[in-house]
Amino acid sequence: MSAQLPARKPARPFFSSGPCAKPPGYSLNKLATECLGRSHRAKIGKSRLQLCIDLMREVLQLPDTHRIGIVPGSDTGAFEMAMWTMLGARGVTALAWESFGEGWVTDAVKQLNLDPTVIRADYGQLPDLAQVNFADDVLFTWNGTTSGVRVPNGDWIPDDRQGLTFADATSAVFAYDLPWHKIDVATFSWQKVLGGEGGHGVLILGPRAVERLESYTPAWPLPKVFRLVSKGKLAEGVFKGETINTPSMLAVEDAIFALEWARGLGGLAGLKARCDANAAALDQIVAERDWLSHLAADPASRSKTSVCLSVAGADADFIKAMTGLLEKEHAAYDIAGYRDAPPGLRVWCGATVDAADIADLGPWLDWAYAATKSA
Repeated sequence: MSAQLPARKPARPFFSSGPCAKPPGYSLNKLATECLGRSHRAKIGKSRLQLCIDLMREVLQLPDTHRIGIVPGSDTGAFEMAMWTMLGARGVTALAWESFGEGWVTDAVKQLNLDPTVIRADYGQLPDLAQVNFADDVLFTWNGTTSGVRVPNGDWIPDDRQGLTFADATSAVFAYDLPWHKIDVATFSWQKVLGGEGGHGVLILGPRAVERLESYTPAWPLPKVFRLVSKGKLAEGVFKGETINTPSMLAVEDAIFALEWARGLGGLAGLKARCDANAAALDQIVAERDWLSHLAADPASRSKTSVCLSVAGADADFIKAMTGLLEKEHAAYDIAGYRDAPPGLRVWCGATVDAADIADLGPWLDWAYAATKSA
């Protein structure tokens, strides 16, 4: 391998799209530990869970109309919980332009035996949002983690919709201004923009979703971990820190650390600024290289967090070799595109990444690309 190694490496080469880089300055020694080894039902456990919920509301600027619950199974568990408890009351339209959107289509068709209208687009593209029938419940990903494509805003969602909107927003929350009055159900995981640990999901319910839960009973049986209603009323305790099953209090403390870090940045505005700076740094790298391009061609619908890139002439084996070289040199970890996506790179630009590290990644991409081509 004749190509010369760049002089400087990213200080934190953690560019995985989930779990993502920890917040700058993170250390396990900085986490509060008083609740560890205690019951999550004890006063201290419930108070820490409630604090986590309160911090999420504060940083997200979530209105009081929306409830926040910590649920099992990461973003997937939270979205499945919403689908299983609320779908079936009316027609369903599902938007799919990447792997997770396709997963929700599969669940609606094969598991819930629904017959959804499916509006698809290829990787890198956004479907025609004008086709959506809002008399239906509508399932979509706000920011497609595996395609790098996002909805540009919420203007396409009418205020007078009849159905509910279900937004898988796991790579969007804490990175964009989300119009909460347009969102009836939102789900995410701490492991994305906050750089938290996996295993726990967050379910946000607007008032129309609560009304659905209290007025509609699905035709299918519900596992215990999906049950949000007791005696015909919303299980309010779930949204006050009384989790359905046992959470990891260590993961909760990890999330609290990240949320307090975010608050120290100025909250949502600070997080958005870091995401914007990171995406801009990567945009500059792409603009300066004719062999590198964005999978999402339209900047208006291009993700600022999970940024997917195409490499000229690269197949899956090329990408595997290229990213393997970067990992071996500890210059960049986990930047191969998602397994179901077209072969390419995926660089996480969420708030816990430093723009200087993305800038330092550029020469290493050049080195790895040249070395792989000459191998």
